[in-house]
Amino acid sequence: MTDSKITPYQLMGGESAILTLVDKFYFFMDSMPEAVELRAIHAPSLANARSKLFKFLSGWLGGPNLFIEEFGHPRLRQRHFPFAIGPMERDQWMLCMNRALNEMPIDPEFREAIAESLQNLATHMINQP
Repeated sequence: MTDSKITPYQLMGGESAILTLVDKFYFFMDSMPEAVELRAIHAPSLANARSKLFKFLSGWLGGPNLFIEEFGHPRLRQRHFPFAIGPMERDQWMLCMNRALNEMPIDPEFREAIAESLQNLATHMINQP
């Protein structure tokens, strides 16, 4: 018997789609003047951040738990404490993510639900006024 439950990971399009989403996200973060403060809190090379976001999103969306397998429990808020994250950084992160999501060939209602969940997650990362 097979499990017929469809995961958000599958609805997004699996590994290749998550890689595309992450690439688009970091393209926008790296190139948009509206995201300059967000870009500034990242390392000059985005390779490590790109890899970690892909691995996190894979498991978060119901696919392989790549992040947990490599790094353990995400503990996202704790892992982000070294970075000053306020509402501005959250909003810039969401601006880039929403632009990336809008370029993905997915159902608009599904896109909205993913964006809302990511908005809640991004708000949880705020550690500065």
